[in-house]
Amino acid sequence: MDAQDGLARSFETHRDRLRTVAYRMLGSLSEADDAVQEAWLRLARGNTDGVANLGGWLTTVVSRICLDMLRSRASRREELAGHQMPDQNPDPDQSGAPEQEALLAESVGRALLIVLDRLGPAERVAFVLHDMFAVPFDEIAPIVDRSPATTKKLASRARRKVRGAPALPDMELVRQRHVVEAFLTASRSGDIDGVLTVLAPDVVRRADRAALPPDRPTEVRGARAVAEEIAAFGRNSRFAEPALVNGAVGIVVAPRGRLRLVLAVTVVGERITAYELIADPARLHQLDLAVLDGATAPGG
Repeated sequence: MDAQDGLARSFETHRDRLRTVAYRMLGSLSEADDAVQEAWLRLARGNTDGVANLGGWLTTVVSRICLDMLRSRASRREELAGHQMPDQNPDPDQSGAPEQEALLAESVGRALLIVLDRLGPAERVAFVLHDMFAVPFDEIAPIVDRSPATTKKLASRARRKVRGAPALPDMELVRQRHVVEAFLTASRSGDIDGVLTVLAPDVVRRADRAALPPDRPTEVRGARAVAEEIAAFGRNSRFAEPALVNGAVGIVVAPRGRLRLVLAVTVVGERITAYELIADPARLHQLDLAVLDGATAPGG
């Protein structure tokens, strides 16, 4: 029992980092905790007498478990291809979601979690370990069953997907982001006058039917009418952040890192002239989404 207790104490010193690694790979706190628990069981059952770096060994084990979970998830998605994915959390205010998971999603970045979820399993593992935790490629290669050179290419391909391909010059993206962030700030505080300052007088709000209650029109015109509608969006704006949407600055709404809604925004000058609410699962899947900034720097 003394040896087992010592092993448990050693494991606990690594638990938080393992959980962070697993969460960034899986985007789900419950699944991350499952992966960490499985790593503990493998440690408790195994012979680690020859392990010189327990933290590195555990990171490898957790990464392999996460890779298997991601592959299983990808297989289920293929089986459901052509069918609407079930919405497991339709109302973020009534989901009972742990506050800790909301904080984790906030710390990682909702847009980044969404884009990571669109990577292949091996791409995601290689990218997370190298770009977010600075693990060398020669240590990642055995986990994803590739050569170091191929693993480096996996991470590079993932990096391109995460960063996207902006359709506009950098200065234009900065200007658009300034306008979109002003819109979000005003929306979050319910500041109608603040919203009006960034809306063009003849702004148009369009939406697919899945994004709206049954009694709401799919098109609204005019700054005052659109601004007054913002109150309805305000309850979800705390889950929103700017992202690249089809190469331009838009907004993703992702409670706990789960994509629920995208605002495709059109900015002309310093005003929003139009935006579209997109919630239909098939349309969301077709969007080209990417992060806007360097939220992917190595860290623990």
